[in-house]
Amino acid sequence: MNMNSGKKMLLIGLFAVLAAVIALVPIGMAETFGVKRTAKKPQDYGNVQMDNFTGPKGVAPVVFKHWLHRARYTCRLCHVDLGFAMSRGGTRVTEGDIRAGLYCGACHNGKTAFAGEGTRTGQGKNCDRCHSYGKEVTFSNSFAELTKGFPRARFGNRVDWLKAEELGLLTLKDEIPGLTIKRKSLKKPEDMELRPLNNALPDIIFSHEKHATWNGCELCHPDLFGVKKGASVYTMQDIFGGRYCGACHDKVAFPNMDCQLCHTKEVS
Repeated sequence: MNMNSGKKMLLIGLFAVLAAVIALVPIGMAETFGVKRTAKKPQDYGNVQMDNFTGPKGVAPVVFKHWLHRARYTCRLCHVDLGFAMSRGGTRVTEGDIRAGLYCGACHNGKTAFAGEGTRTGQGKNCDRCHSYGKEVTFSNSFAELTKGFPRARFGNRVDWLKAEELGLLTLKDEIPGLTIKRKSLKKPEDMELRPLNNALPDIIFSHEKHATWNGCELCHPDLFGVKKGASVYTMQDIFGGRYCGACHDKVAFPNMDCQLCHTKEVS
């Protein structure tokens, strides 16, 4: 065997080993090798499937549309005053809870918003408006119509919700009589500059005012972030994993791929 033949056989062997290694990589890790994820449609981004108890009852899961509710209410109202967990399936809402005026039932009572009618879950009037998974349902609120004229964004819902609120296109309700505890307004801290570990990236300008408009203070502190500056040390991997900023971003708030919306300080 000459030298060229030996090198050729070595290369063939190396490629064979590489192919075997790639074949053994779990499907969940395939993104590391450049598998493209399909982006959700704007009207589907942030939708949450609620199905803790629907399966055994033979009822279609609820599809909760964050875009519809965030156009009318603050995030704080639902996740603090009404007690909804920040993670999917974390709040085990039952039909009995809703009929008792808890969780969704605080608004879906036939007065503030429509209520489910009938004695059996999923079989009465209006039930399909929530239990819509896998069904062809005509809704009274269209994503395209509701967001028409709103400032646009590049990712997620393709809507710049912060700018829409600043322009007065949204009127956010932040209390429900009888449930919301009246509290004094706190002085909002000034914008904070957060320096990334990667010096090639611009610094992050974190706006307390913008976040407090939607979340209040108690949605983030102290569960997600410590109260004192510098108390929480985290990385982008933590955020990608759904912690800290990732509790909202990449789920409901604009996705992490839109780097320039956080890393906003101009590089000198």
